[in-house]
Amino acid sequence: MSKDLLFEIGLEEIPARFIRAAMEQLQDRTSKWLEASRIAHSGVSAYATPRRLAVLVKDAAEKQEDISEEVKGPARKIALDAAGEWSKAALGFARSQGVTPEQFTFKELGGVEYIYATRNSVGVETASLLTEGLNGIVSAMTFPKNMRWGTHDFKFVRPIRWMVALFGTEVVDLEITGVKAGNVSRGHRFLGSVAVITEPSAYVESLRAQHVLVDVKEREQLILDQINKLAHEKDWTIAIKEDLLEEVLFLVETPTVLFGTFDPSFLHIPQDVLITSMREHQRYFPVLDSTGKLLPFFVTVRNGNDVSLDVIAKGNEKVLRARLSDAKFFYQEDQKLKIEDALAKLENIVYHEEMGSIGDKVRRIGQIADALSVKLGLAASTAAEVSRTAEICKFDLVTQMVYEFPELQGTMGEDYARKAGESDTVAKAIFEHYQPRFAGEAVPASEAGYVVSIADKIDTIVGCFSIGIIPTGSQDPYALRRQAAGIVQIVLEHKLSISLQEIFEIAAQVHEKSRNMKHSGTELRINLYEFFGLRVKRLLSDNVRYDVVDAVIAAGYDDVVAVVSRSRALNDAVQTQEDFKITVDSFNRVGNLAAKAQGGSVDPTLLSDDAEVKLFETWQSLHAPYYEALSARNADEALRILSGLKDAVTGFFDSVMVMAEDEKVRSNRLALLAGIDADTKVFADFSKLVW
Repeated sequence: MSKDLLFEIGLEEIPARFIRAAMEQLQDRTSKWLEASRIAHSGVSAYATPRRLAVLVKDAAEKQEDISEEVKGPARKIALDAAGEWSKAALGFARSQGVTPEQFTFKELGGVEYIYATRNSVGVETASLLTEGLNGIVSAMTFPKNMRWGTHDFKFVRPIRWMVALFGTEVVDLEITGVKAGNVSRGHRFLGSVAVITEPSAYVESLRAQHVLVDVKEREQLILDQINKLAHEKDWTIAIKEDLLEEVLFLVETPTVLFGTFDPSFLHIPQDVLITSMREHQRYFPVLDSTGKLLPFFVTVRNGNDVSLDVIAKGNEKVLRARLSDAKFFYQEDQKLKIEDALAKLENIVYHEEMGSIGDKVRRIGQIADALSVKLGLAASTAAEVSRTAEICKFDLVTQMVYEFPELQGTMGEDYARKAGESDTVAKAIFEHYQPRFAGEAVPASEAGYVVSIADKIDTIVGCFSIGIIPTGSQDPYALRRQAAGIVQIVLEHKLSISLQEIFEIAAQVHEKSRNMKHSGTELRINLYEFFGLRVKRLLSDNVRYDVVDAVIAAGYDDVVAVVSRSRALNDAVQTQEDFKITVDSFNRVGNLAAKAQGGSVDPTLLSDDAEVKLFETWQSLHAPYYEALSARNADEALRILSGLKDAVTGFFDSVMVMAEDEKVRSNRLALLAGIDADTKVFADFSKLVW
């Protein structure tokens, strides 16, 4: 027999950003408790609104499953003493398993005889487990921030105001922080009233009757349907940002979409400013035309029904007008600030107590960017644009607009720079140097943009590493992983002819000359190389087999473009070339014997066997074109050339005794194999491939 189980925790309004994770956590903990308690069921569904977290367990068994399991005890020689009597170890094992020694059986395992006990456990009624189980689930939940209330020591995301706990039609005897569970929930704060839940299966509909949609997917779909309907009716494009939709979803229990308007004169302010103000301050969805241009309308979601929507719209319009007026004021005031005056203010803003002011950081960015321009061989005109971009790339940090909306850094810098008379290239590069801000965002398109972007990011990474701030586990307060991944992405997409260690060296030298460092020299550079190695490995793992990634990484990843090219070529060969395993086996056999070489070069006069002569000549003929292909980052061609050694290597091992008695001959043959092995390992460590 089975019954449905419902558990709802009613709370004061939970921050929207916490709700989905909390809902999923409650679902996961409930599922794990049911499994650990041996309570069969047919599924756990989770529900959430701003004021509640709930789970509904379908067809929960009314009784635990009975179990019968065999438990291994001590070995026979330990379980019995010299007189054949049960030892203390055997008697203790019997007590721990709730059996008598007469119930022991003997079984052999690995050539040793052990005693075994069969432990039977009769399942108890599920109802008797629920009080402790549900209490434990709630107590174990964790949140980014917790609260305590009243005189209670108990911590939770928000104060608990009611609970519903039903097993079938019976209320579970449960009390937390003075709140006793019952069968009464609460509806919408203004539209509904109490909702009596007669049985778990009636939960969703009972709350719907009180103007609460507890099903998250249903609520989200209703919001999207209303937005899409409005967009179709008005011929609008309503920009739906996923994180904003997620937030709105968990701010409402009964969603109703409505729209309002604002004064078109505000459209003279940059579009990004208006959109950011609407989204961040008011949680509004902006309205665009078919070309992506902002229209003087906004869309919002009301937590209620469609009564008096015109009044609600007017109230929202009034609030938005004040917000946009502030933005207009900030925008106009910022344009009075000269770039040189803004740069002077950066000297008074501490970037980090051990790395100086933001002004100090800007100077380091400039020095790194100039050195990168030289290393990359940029034209003089482009190098000048790089220098100017680096010099003013952070000036907008002291503007009122960026102070109000930090996410507009770069965006406002581009706009204000143009208005101040800077070239379009420099202005655009100010915006681009923050890219990519997140995974999947485009990298800077211009040379000035990507050079300054690399300089800014590597300055931050080297600076943090130099004072011991290195990401560990989930801790990465300065987003160093993201910034390292950004550098790797820029180098790859623009196919830059610069190695990671050259970038490290430029930045490390700038830091070492300008400030005292706790960690520098070889230690710093090794840590940086290993840190970037993990970023490169993650990049490769998106499209390449794990063993191929390991193989090419082992050969080095200093040249990002080259290692990506090698990984793709090797991955393709492993997956599409039927006889490639034979090639790999021949390389691995070479490597195994090459490990015994004592150094030295090959003496052609000591090569006597036809097979070893052929191998030497084949290797010599392929050596130069192989390295030319590698130098050109043409990994497909390099691997094709390298694979040309297969037949000669196979013939060599079929005909030649490598470990000859003559020491000179033996050393010469090992030197030949060592040379070939050195060439293969420039491409990959083929021994890491898994077949």
